[in-house]
Amino acid sequence: MKLLVCVSKTPDTTAKISFNAENTEFNSAGVQFIMNPYDEWYALVRAMELKEANGGTVTLINVGPADNDAVIRKGLAIGADDAVRIDCNPKSSLYVAQQIAAFAKDGGYDIVFCGKETIDYNGSEVGGMVAELLDMPFISFATNLQIEGSDATIVRDIEGGKETVGVATPFVLSAAKGMAEQRIPNMRGIMQARRKPIDVKSPIDFEDLSAVVSYEMPPAKAACKMVAPEDMDELVRLLHEEAKII
Repeated sequence: MKLLVCVSKTPDTTAKISFNAENTEFNSAGVQFIMNPYDEWYALVRAMELKEANGGTVTLINVGPADNDAVIRKGLAIGADDAVRIDCNPKSSLYVAQQIAAFAKDGGYDIVFCGKETIDYNGSEVGGMVAELLDMPFISFATNLQIEGSDATIVRDIEGGKETVGVATPFVLSAAKGMAEQRIPNMRGIMQARRKPIDVKSPIDFEDLSAVVSYEMPPAKAACKMVAPEDMDELVRLLHEEAKII
């Protein structure tokens, strides 16, 4: 099987989020970055499992600048065969999807994997856009994937339950929790990753159709109020007048 896994760089889950003075760009100063967990733990690891069971190759693709290479190297240490980085600073999901689709168009990939969303923007947009641009079926929020020949059976999360669908390759899939178990790179994988190629390519010309106007932090949470166990009247008053939930 020939598998393509889309990976992105995101701030660590413990990073303090802030923006520049104009609120138009994320302030990355002092922020620790990681591979997006949905891309790493579920999409990449399931691709590796399919390769181990059926043979083939796993290629990583990232759209971003040179400082993303550290994140890509981790994916190579987990076991991916090679990687491609589209050298640019993307500003929108559509721009990212255009770059991925342009690369994958003539690649003959059986499955294009991505995580269900990135943990910074939570947009869940790129996978569907890539599928549309490649004219492939798209299965979102997949939690289980089984392959038999060129046919796949996929379980995906839906509102209130699960849905099982069948689809033939090639297709695009976004992976959610349950698709695979996290793998920690071992020393052998880390050493091998240093010798695996990252093919840096120039982006295709594409004009973004949207632009960020500004970011806004959510309002600060109110301080915790302690109520004496015997003072039920005060608790009811607070729930009614302040929390407004009764």
